[in-house]
Amino acid sequence: MASELKIGERVLALVKGDITQIPADVIVNAANEGLTGGGGVDGAIHRAGGPAIMGDLQRRYGKRRQCPTGSAVVSEAGDLPAKWVIHAVGPRWRGGNFLEADLLWSAYRSAFHMADQLEARTVTFPAISTGIYGYPADKAAPVILSALKEGLEGAEFVERVTIVLFTGGPLAIFEEALEAGV
Repeated sequence: MASELKIGERVLALVKGDITQIPADVIVNAANEGLTGGGGVDGAIHRAGGPAIMGDLQRRYGKRRQCPTGSAVVSEAGDLPAKWVIHAVGPRWRGGNFLEADLLWSAYRSAFHMADQLEARTVTFPAISTGIYGYPADKAAPVILSALKEGLEGAEFVERVTIVLFTGGPLAIFEEALEAGV
């Protein structure tokens, strides 16, 4: 199975692991609209990064912070092995007829664009919306891979994007989609 795709001199990679343990310039978080921390990847990032992440979000965006679905915001990374955390909000799966694919694509492209503006060379992404938000991995993978491939094709600074999948089942699904040439 394919675990990497070369896009010119740039690389789109897939790995199984814990996103909080993989060094990168930017770690992307699967955030909620209120940027309040939560479960899944979001909870893991906030636990591993410590209170500095939430403190920076409050300083930057206020106590009533909001990030609409399909958008992203940035914070410092606290104790994570990164310079920045980009908090991207993906859609909740509602059957596929409520612009979920467009919103998921937008969340990835917003986060990618922000990482490139930060002059990040390396970026790690989780499979946003495929956990607690219920987006089926087989439907999400082509959307996610195409958004990141397009981002890498036009990137100024980003050289390597790694999608970090916590378990093997989704990894195999993403590998199949990558091999299919998404």
